Amino acid sequence: MAASPFLALSGAVPAESLDLGVAGHYGNPIVEQRKLERGEAIVDLSDRGLVVVTGPDRRSWLHSMASQNVERIAPGESAEALLLDASGRIEHAVHLVDDGESTWLIVEGDEAAPLAAWLDRMRFMLRVEVADRSAEFAVIAAMSRAALDAAAPAASPGGVALDWIDPWASPPPGAHQYAEPAGHPASAWQWIERIVPRPALADAAAAVAAGRVAVAGSLAAEALRVAAWRPRLATEVDEKTIPHELDWLRSAVDLGKGCYKGQETVAKVLNLGRPPRRLVLLHLDGSDTVLPTPGDEVVGEKVRPEPEAGEAPERRAVGRITSSAMHHELGPIALAVVKRAVPGDLPLIVLSHGIEVAAAQVEIVPAGAGAAVDVPRLPRLGVRKP
Repeated sequence: MAASPFLALSGAVPAESLDLGVAGHYGNPIVEQRKLERGEAIVDLSDRGLVVVTGPDRRSWLHSMASQNVERIAPGESAEALLLDASGRIEHAVHLVDDGESTWLIVEGDEAAPLAAWLDRMRFMLRVEVADRSAEFAVIAAMSRAALDAAAPAASPGGVALDWIDPWASPPPGAHQYAEPAGHPASAWQWIERIVPRPALADAAAAVAAGRVAVAGSLAAEALRVAAWRPRLATEVDEKTIPHELDWLRSAVDLGKGCYKGQETVAKVLNLGRPPRRLVLLHLDGSDTVLPTPGDEVVGEKVRPEPEAGEAPERRAVGRITSSAMHHELGPIALAVVKRAVPGDLPLIVLSHGIEVAAAQVEIVPAGAGAAVDVPRLPRLGVRKP
């Protein structure tokens, strides 16, 4: 695939690890964040993949496999869905928009080919066709339609503009969230992903060069995402992740639908159990100017037993960093997945680059998150003593 035209813009610095193939920034990530947040800038997401499903059975077929209700999605409507394994662990996450003739799935770039191959194997005798269209179409994003319109019109092969509007800010019917709604930062995350013909990337880059719209790199987008507590497949998910741990029931799971792979685990953990791990936001000590990297260990001090006088408190590993960023208002922040039993007020330490970075946690999935259904205790059976 050809290099993105955005990499030829003045000041463009390629992303180094996450989001390879697009610009990490254009000289000043903090300024870019502010412009992006105000809806004045666009972001090049041409590293994303696009899988397209066509055919009259496409929506009912996808509905039968996905965690979200997509059977009656109207042309132009957006949805987010997860594909789980039999144990409820996340395998794929898709941003979905239908144009009345085809259903378009925006995914991480390295997910497009394996997802298309897996879906193709699941067609059986149904009237559906699956294609990886990543080479023909690309994605740009912004916090406003005005910025996107200044860059390039959305593709509309079915007569419907292909704009995916992130439901994170306004959870759809059938959703559930562990985080407290009051003060949730998702209200500031007005994210739109626009599908465009891949040749239109040059037009969008030209609009930036001509000053018709500003541009922001992937670092700016990631900083705002982390601040909004928004999970992402490429960063927060590992081989054990279930949706509850990331508060992903908020936008990608309809609890009113059933009969999809992994649904039993989704219902059981929500109604009868607790998420085994939980997502937290970490405010990091910035005095050492060290920004942790994904995978860095998070440790906490054991509360009990109390150490003897002069003895250093015992530490234990409690989790790992999944994403980190330098935010224009919050400073250094990170998302981390920690063990469920870690107290919400426990100060944490991130071990990064040989340095200990102090961290204060903000609960996203609370430590006390419990079952959504109260199950009465059964009386113990036995011989009653007189």
